[in-house]
Amino acid sequence: MILRRNPYKKLEHALGYRFRKRRLLEQAITHPSFAHEQTDATPDNQRLEFLGDAALGLVAAALLYRNQPDAPEGMLTKMRSLLSSTKALADIARDAELGDHLRLGRGEDRGGGRIRPTILADALEAVIGAAFLDGGLRAVERIFHTLFEPRMTDIAGSPWHDNPKGELQEWSQRRGSGAPHYRLIREEGPPHQRTFTVSVAVGGDVLAEGSGATKREAETQAALNALIHLRVSS
Repeated sequence: MILRRNPYKKLEHALGYRFRKRRLLEQAITHPSFAHEQTDATPDNQRLEFLGDAALGLVAAALLYRNQPDAPEGMLTKMRSLLSSTKALADIARDAELGDHLRLGRGEDRGGGRIRPTILADALEAVIGAAFLDGGLRAVERIFHTLFEPRMTDIAGSPWHDNPKGELQEWSQRRGSGAPHYRLIREEGPPHQRTFTVSVAVGGDVLAEGSGATKREAETQAALNALIHLRVSS
C-alpha cells in the first residue's frame, strides 16, 4: 500500500485543523490568477472566500458575545470588525505562513502576490469557508481558537479601555489636530433613564459616535469607538 504524502501538513498544523477533503483546502489556496492559466476548469477560491467571511463573522460574534458580557452591541460590532479587517486577516495569514502555500499565476507570483495583504486576507477567508464545508462550524471554531483568539485577548485587554479619551487626545495631538471635539447629538428616554449620544471629531472629521447613561459615559464610548475605527482603518 502506497501512502500519499500530505503537502499541506505544515499548513494544517498552523491552522489547528486537519482537512478530511483536501481538495477543499487546495481550492481555498487557489488564486484566480492560477485558475485562469489552467486549461481545465480549475476552481478558484472566490466562492469559498464569500462563505468564509460569513462563517468567520458568526463564530467571532458568538465568542465575543460570550467572552465580553458587559460590552454593548456597538463595541462588539467594532471588535468583530477589528478581528476580520483586511489588515488583521493578512497579519494572521502571514503568521500561519499561508503565503508559502498559495497557488498563484506566474505574473501574480512574480509581482509579490504571496505577501500582498488583500490576497492573504482573501485566502484566509477562503480557507475558513473550506473548513466550514469540511467540518461545519466546529472546524471553523478550531481554526478561530488557534489563530484568532490570541488577538481577541489583545483587543479586550487594550489600554484604550482604561482611558480612551486620553488615548484619543494623545493620538490627535501627535498628528497636530488639537483636542478631539465632542458634540451631543441626541437625548432619548424619560428623565430618570436618559440615554445620551455623542459624536467625536478630530480635525473636523467625525470619527465615531457613542451612547451612555450620562454625557461623560457617551463621550468615553465615542472615544473608544473612534480608537477601534482608527485601528481597523490603519
